[in-house]
Amino acid sequence: MKAVIQRVQSASVKVRGEVVGAIGKGLVVLLGVGEEDESADLAYMLEKLPELRIFEDEHEKMNLSLLDVGGAILAVSQFTLYADTSRGRRPGFSLAAKPDKAEVFYNDFVAGLRAKGIPTETGVFQAHMEVELLNDGPVTIIMESKGKNKE
Repeated sequence: MKAVIQRVQSASVKVRGEVVGAIGKGLVVLLGVGEEDESADLAYMLEKLPELRIFEDEHEKMNLSLLDVGGAILAVSQFTLYADTSRGRRPGFSLAAKPDKAEVFYNDFVAGLRAKGIPTETGVFQAHMEVELLNDGPVTIIMESKGKNKE
């Protein structure tokens, strides 16, 4: 799995001009599911992401996690994170999971965050979405589960 994580002051996602998810302080997580991803990848992301210390403490050091600051997550499915641009000018997406698998992993990711008590908003799987955010910092982090989930 791959995630682009952005620390935000606020964020929202619209489908057909209607807001379907919105948060205040927290994280926007663009989540991509790979064809080879397994339950261990999902478990890794759910364990690591909420505890990433990427929020500032009183000394302006990144020492606090989402859990520490009581933030929320806006999770948006993003298969284009698996774009292969190594050949030609048009990206290939053969490394991305097929929609049926990706939707299950995405829904399990959201359910896992909510089970941890994290307020979690979403977009709409496979819909054309407009994501607006006010990046705080800016802080943007890329996280991948492959090669990491065996720790």
